[in-house]
Amino acid sequence: MAAGVATRGGNILKQGNWGAPIFLLIIMAMMTLPMPSILLDVLFTFNIALALVVLLVSVYTMRPLEFAIFPTVLLIATLLRLALNVASTRVVLLRGHEGGDAAGKVIQSFGEVVIGGNYAVGLVVFLILVIINFVVVTKGAGRISEVSARFTLDAMPGKQMAIDADLNAGIIDQDEARRRREEISSEADFYGSMDGASKFVRG
Repeated sequence: MAAGVATRGGNILKQGNWGAPIFLLIIMAMMTLPMPSILLDVLFTFNIALALVVLLVSVYTMRPLEFAIFPTVLLIATLLRLALNVASTRVVLLRGHEGGDAAGKVIQSFGEVVIGGNYAVGLVVFLILVIINFVVVTKGAGRISEVSARFTLDAMPGKQMAIDADLNAGIIDQDEARRRREEISSEADFYGSMDGASKFVRG
């Protein structure tokens, strides 16, 4: 078993697939090591920009397969946000007595906007955001992904039979039939990945 793990590790190093291991190490470092406030500001700004870019791309994408890496991006963004939450919570608890900007300007700005000088208002707004996020957005998106994946898998045999019928009738050639089969398979993989990603985000 150890030899197999070593062989797989050697293959990863030979192929140059460093992205996933390095990303996991960065996430672990963010969760365990203290981070300066300026780095938290940079990471929070990047996180907000990434969320806006993903939102715009999702809105203007006409077909799901045009943004086939969306499940992977969703998982990466979720892990990054979890690490940022842990890192920012540590900084707030350890250095909160130093002032409002001890955890960075971004956290301070959002806190001032949400609280608005009244902690009761801030608490109510926070509870509303939590309810909207977990009850409406997360559960709704998870249910949509689950239903889409189920209907896509149920429709696969019918689509395959339609391709075979068109091929036998001479409407399409072998290359077009192969392309359509690959598209159906990619679509099923996409919706399956989205179902898994939504369940991971929901927890």
